[in-house]
Amino acid sequence: MKDLDSIFRARREKVCAYMKEHDIQAAIFHDSEDGRDVSVRYLTGHPNDAVLVLHSSGHSVLVPWDVNLASQKAHADRVLPYTDYNRDYLTTVKAVLALFDGEFKNDAGEKKAALPDATTHVEFLKFKNEVKGWDIFCTENSVHDFVEECRAVKDEYEIQCTKNACAITDEMTDEIERMVKSNPSLTETDIALFAERYLRSKGAERTSFDTLAAGPQRSFAIHAFPGYTGGPWGCQGLSILDYGVCYEGYASDCTITVAKGPLNKEQEKLLDLVQTAAEECRKLYMPGKKIIDAARKADEIFAAAGKKMPHGLGHGTGLEIHESPFISMRAAEDQVFVPGNIITLEPGLYDPELGGTRLENDVLITPDSNEILTRSRIMYL
Repeated sequence: MKDLDSIFRARREKVCAYMKEHDIQAAIFHDSEDGRDVSVRYLTGHPNDAVLVLHSSGHSVLVPWDVNLASQKAHADRVLPYTDYNRDYLTTVKAVLALFDGEFKNDAGEKKAALPDATTHVEFLKFKNEVKGWDIFCTENSVHDFVEECRAVKDEYEIQCTKNACAITDEMTDEIERMVKSNPSLTETDIALFAERYLRSKGAERTSFDTLAAGPQRSFAIHAFPGYTGGPWGCQGLSILDYGVCYEGYASDCTITVAKGPLNKEQEKLLDLVQTAAEECRKLYMPGKKIIDAARKADEIFAAAGKKMPHGLGHGTGLEIHESPFISMRAAEDQVFVPGNIITLEPGLYDPELGGTRLENDVLITPDSNEILTRSRIMYL
């Protein structure tokens, strides 16, 4: 594997090549409490709170809120303290673009700088009025969307980070199975706090989202609210645990169902349908296969039994828990799985009387097949 500096530089070079092709001289990325943008981490490795400005020449300037953290984590050509610019986004961008004016000759004449497409209209007008000598623009389907497209196909480093997250998740799954088999009095809070403590002991950053632990009385909800309570978990009926691990920024996302008998025939039917959908749809998670065909297959399996799944079949994971591609009936007809996609496969059914079941695993699309990265399962007790 390449060293980290080479990995991040290669990502930025790909983006800068896009910028040159589309006559964009500067691209601005902003990650803050007011609006998170993981593209900063994707392009530099810096975890959070920074302004990143790329020049089409390939030069990068990172302006982090915490320069000490950046000295350990960041990979950029130049790192400047945010405090030098009064910790102000607009002041920072004006200063960096002025640096570019002094260092990079622009033969094209006009200089275009792209703001994130999440920029508010009010903020956009401030930039337009105060940044002189640059054509400030903000639009969809530009460089920021291109970065999101790049993130949908994982490189070697991203795949390894995700595999590390998945390995920790699998260890927890095994431990949870032992716990629920030996202790009939577990609560949702017991399980959720166990996961929180365990993953940190294994070097993970955090949970990749708020853990959802729902016992038989609450598993009918797609996403239980609140996420967990002091109520029983793993007792008679259907219990769900939806949880994941963030390792070096990269997320795992898994759901297990604990099915403790005696169960009635309708509950067993739900479990069988979800298991069948997981097995049959995996066959369609293949490079070159249409994404919509996998979503359509799940719907067909459930419809044949008079059931309907109330959510998509899956989604990409990475620096965000939900990212492209999305496996649902809203996918474009020509959108296909490609090697490097890491996506969830998560069929589920839910009933207010019977409870709910979901089986979710993370899947890597390989050049000629797929690889299941996690070992989530329906646990029959």
